Amino acid sequence: MRIISKIVALLFTMLALVPGCDENTSLNKPTVLIMTEKQLTFSPRTHALDNNDNFSPDGKFLCYDTRGTVYNENLANSKSIEKVAIASGMETVLWEPPSITGKSAAPGVAAASYHPLENEVIFIHGPLLEELEERGPYSIRNRTALQVDGAGKFKAVRIDHRDISSEHTIAGAHRGGTHRHEYCRNGKRIGFTYDDFLVQEYDRTIGFMQPDANSPEGCTHYFSVILKPAKSGESTAGELEKAYGDSWLDAAGSMRAFIGKVRAPSGIEYQNDLFVADIPLDIKLNTSHPGTQDQYPEPPEGISIRRLTFDMDVKGIVRGSSDGSMIAFAAPDSQGIDQVFVISAHGSDKEARQLTSLASSASSIRWHPSGEWVFCLSDGNVFVTYLGGDTGSGRSIQLSHDRLSRDQLVISQDGNLLAYIIPVPTRDAYGALVKDALGNDFRQIFYMEMDWSSIKKKLNKL
Repeated sequence: MRIISKIVALLFTMLALVPGCDENTSLNKPTVLIMTEKQLTFSPRTHALDNNDNFSPDGKFLCYDTRGTVYNENLANSKSIEKVAIASGMETVLWEPPSITGKSAAPGVAAASYHPLENEVIFIHGPLLEELEERGPYSIRNRTALQVDGAGKFKAVRIDHRDISSEHTIAGAHRGGTHRHEYCRNGKRIGFTYDDFLVQEYDRTIGFMQPDANSPEGCTHYFSVILKPAKSGESTAGELEKAYGDSWLDAAGSMRAFIGKVRAPSGIEYQNDLFVADIPLDIKLNTSHPGTQDQYPEPPEGISIRRLTFDMDVKGIVRGSSDGSMIAFAAPDSQGIDQVFVISAHGSDKEARQLTSLASSASSIRWHPSGEWVFCLSDGNVFVTYLGGDTGSGRSIQLSHDRLSRDQLVISQDGNLLAYIIPVPTRDAYGALVKDALGNDFRQIFYMEMDWSSIKKKLNKL
């Protein structure tokens, strides 16, 4: 008996030494359940979802941009903002600049998102060709937000004002570029990343806008940064030098989660960790400072920043559950593979829990609106992981199983449809195979219908 016991112990020890075969991995190895997948777009152009809120409020359309169709991947050469009907595959142009150029590129229309309640689409817009002499070409520090009618009527509304000509920037305006605009779920606030044009010693930060009676003339929203980072390379231990990968947590837009590049305790290295900015709903925007020609903008009074993780090397875009109570994010496990972790929106790194144990790194994290499931992409395939209760929690189900390169996963508001892009061979109207600006297959939109009955049955058998 002693010999048998020693053999069993030795086997367990050997198993533990195999990479990726710790107890958590063996218990949570995904099972496969293939969902129905359909190709939605076929036209010879790129269809970029860009990890935004691309589904219309009613789930009947997806918006996208057409970067990479001509010249190169520079967003300045994106030809148009469009939508596609899921029922018919019909593509409709929502906004198209009069012209584009490959040299000193402009204007740049990209990174589209639907309003959560209205038939409106918001996206970045750079300078028009006739504005190049005054504004210069498109860049991350030279763009604003435009909102267009989702019906395709080319009716546009300017959201934010850009001012680099004044010694003192106009109150409620900015002096750079806003990007990846995201409405909170009640539609009253817009979050974004921001890069300043006038004072470039600072790295990217995050900001928000909301309607205000004192918004700059001709625009609907008042701009403010959420935090002012330390100058690049000049931070001290614990100071933030960059903020990115951000998204709203709650429906009202009072919590913005983000990844912060922060100086490590050693004062030498950097850490990339999860933070939350608390933004009061009754905040007084006039306490913010828009900046001057040589002074970086300052956030309004009342915003507080909380650090939730320490030295976890958080990556991608962090995502909040529908009720705002939990955050899902990607970070490396003990094997260096990016897994999905979850944490309370009011928690700390001691409460961060590894949810997945995938063989390849996770990306494009998305919550189901119930808060019981988290989706992600790994090695080009779609996975869903259960979070709802003790029984089966952390179990992953693989919903596709092939060698296609799925990317930019998005989910409908009801949680029943997923969409993503896949580069596939595409033919023009004459039947000839065509390629994008870089000679690659065009990226087309595919969607996947969720069979929740089968998914739950599969979960119960695990």
